[in-house]
Amino acid sequence: MAAEPQRRRPAPKRVPRPELPVDDAIDAWGQPLAPVKDLDSVARRYPDRKLTLESERKPLEFYGAPERPNAFSMDSLEFFFLIAQYFREALPLRLILLMIACQKAGGRIHLTQEEMATVLDVHRGKINEALQEVMQHGIVFKVKRGVYQFNPPYSYRVAEFIPGTETAGGEYVRIPQHTTISEIRNDASLPELVRYPSLEDMRRAIEELRHKRAQERAARRLKRAQHQEEGTIQ
Repeated sequence: MAAEPQRRRPAPKRVPRPELPVDDAIDAWGQPLAPVKDLDSVARRYPDRKLTLESERKPLEFYGAPERPNAFSMDSLEFFFLIAQYFREALPLRLILLMIACQKAGGRIHLTQEEMATVLDVHRGKINEALQEVMQHGIVFKVKRGVYQFNPPYSYRVAEFIPGTETAGGEYVRIPQHTTISEIRNDASLPELVRYPSLEDMRRAIEELRHKRAQERAARRLKRAQHQEEGTIQ
């Protein structure tokens, strides 16, 4: 008896691999992925992402003293723009820059008013006036004598390296910005403008100052015109 020919098993149907969910990062981990052929194909699937391998990322470079390496902060450019418009006197601006330069990780500033006066070469009374003007906008607030806190949305130092001694190594201190913001917002003893800072308050103040100066200029022009008219009549 001739052996029956073996029946071929039907080839399994090819199930297309699902596309990587663009908007669901959690589900993406459980999905099989198509192999990546080249970066161009990946870039086409994610048009909002910028992919590049053209050069090796270089470390950031900043001027810094040996005892304060990598001493830099994150600063709001919009904040700089508005304080340059608002503060008519140089001292409040100089004071803000000094506090930015001297803040520690977490935005703390360890400076007494006497030290501020010495560094900026002005009378201590002038420092107190400028400091009160800066604090009334929620830019910084006083923690205790000689210690102030920068409001994190305006300027913030995330980390710093504190050198050690010959027998002990240094210490790298890192305080995430959101940690400090949460602590400030949870402190009910702080003013509302400190807990929830807003540049809108300063924008309104700028417009009020401009309106006031425009009225003063108009009044001066009117007064000059009246004097000229009186002189003509005489």
